[in-house]
Amino acid sequence: MISLARPRPPIPKPQLPDGVRIYAISDIHGCAHLLQPMLRVIDADVACSRPRYAVEVFMGDYIDRGPDTRSTLDVLIERSRRGNAVFLKGNHEAFLVRVFEDPSLFEDWIAVGGTQTLMSYGLAPPDLKRDEPASIMRDLIRAMPTEHLEFLDNLRLSFSCGDFFFVHAGVRPGVPLAEQTERDLLWIREEFLRSEEQFGKYIVHGHTPVRSAEFMANRVNIDTGAYATGNLTLMSIQGSRMLAV
Repeated sequence: MISLARPRPPIPKPQLPDGVRIYAISDIHGCAHLLQPMLRVIDADVACSRPRYAVEVFMGDYIDRGPDTRSTLDVLIERSRRGNAVFLKGNHEAFLVRVFEDPSLFEDWIAVGGTQTLMSYGLAPPDLKRDEPASIMRDLIRAMPTEHLEFLDNLRLSFSCGDFFFVHAGVRPGVPLAEQTERDLLWIREEFLRSEEQFGKYIVHGHTPVRSAEFMANRVNIDTGAYATGNLTLMSIQGSRMLAV
């Protein structure tokens, strides 16, 4: 029997506006020593290719786990002075702010890499049996430069350009992008990662470590576990061309 079913039309490739080039990095996790070479790669590429508009999108989880949260924030704040960078919030930044407000969460924060953040600001590793969490968090606030605290307060949840939507963790299937909750944008995993839905825009995200950048029909994951692997991925997008290094 001859099938009369029509083949599905191909999904059009997502596009950026003409002249725009975007550079995206996610999940730096205190690895300033990996971030700085990637910024030099961006600078060299911009100098060579001279895009009309070059936008840098940093997609959260700047802190914890890795060796130098303080230097990482210093580098990013200095980078922000150029005026063409977008800084998104990750679940680790959101969680640190919660611990400032509710020190009862302190041990949970330590379990996901908070000790490394404390040490990067000159504080001793905590003794969970003896130290008072509220006192440690007060010491951390005093040790952090005001511009670091302001940086954490001013992070965005998402960024959209052309057919691309940049976010830390992902989006909830079936929910319009404009109606996504902060929790899903910062924390979602399996429901998003398993979905084959077209979300209205092509999602660029991190949050869930993969061995190398993972390109799917509806999303790309660029978290390559820098603090554990030494591999911090830089993605560039121009037109419909996506390249991850």
